[in-house]
Amino acid sequence: MKVVIQRVSEAKVSVDEEVLGQIGQGLCLLVAFADEDTEETLEYMARKIANMRIFSDADDKMNLSIKDVDGKILSISQFTLYADTKHGNRPSFTGAGNFEASSRKYDHFNELLRGYDLTVETGEFGADMQVSLTNDGPVTILMER
Repeated sequence: MKVVIQRVSEAKVSVDEEVLGQIGQGLCLLVAFADEDTEETLEYMARKIANMRIFSDADDKMNLSIKDVDGKILSISQFTLYADTKHGNRPSFTGAGNFEASSRKYDHFNELLRGYDLTVETGEFGADMQVSLTNDGPVTILMER
């Protein structure tokens, strides 16, 4: 599982010009799954993201979690995080998980995040989406397990 975490002041995702998910302050997550990802993997990643202290406190130090700032999450499925660019000029995506299994993992991962009393907006798994955001900081973190 791979997740790109971006601290944002705003973010939204649209499909065919229809906004499916939109947040203010919070995290925009780009999420990809591999076939070997387990329940333990999803639980670990959800727990780490829910408790990650990457928001600024009164002293402008990253000491606060998304829960501490009452932030929201915009979770976007993005299998292209598994691009293999070692050979040739066309990326290979064979490392990305099976479509149906990854769709179930994506839904479950978002439910795990909601289990931490977080508001989670989503895009549409497998769709051609347009994502716009304002990266705050910028703060961007890559998690992989």
